[in-house]
Amino acid sequence: MTWAAFAFLMAGVLLNAAAQLLLKAGTNALGVITLTPDGWFDTVLKMASQAPFILGAACYVISLFVWILGLSRVPVSMAYPLLSVGYVINAVAAHYLFGESVSITRWLGIGFIVVGVWLVAKS
Repeated sequence: MTWAAFAFLMAGVLLNAAAQLLLKAGTNALGVITLTPDGWFDTVLKMASQAPFILGAACYVISLFVWILGLSRVPVSMAYPLLSVGYVINAVAAHYLFGESVSITRWLGIGFIVVGVWLVAKS
């Protein structure tokens, strides 16, 4: 894998992780979101007017294009496992940004993911 391909793929992963964190920040600001037959449109408008939701959606769109640039350079069987790095990024960021608890068992699972991604990247 070339450095350019790796850079595109990791940029896609980072943008995807940022999108998740921004969407979570938006849900934290709005509270539990329920879509009822009478109020779904108002709820969607509230979401569309919140900066974290808008920025999160923008990160997703940009990540899509960056990911495609990476996919054009490497086999999907090598690229797709790199998305798992997002688990690590989101677990660490959610702990520090949102105070979410990350148990030892979860850290162990994340460790297995990191080892797996490393093995795939080396192949």
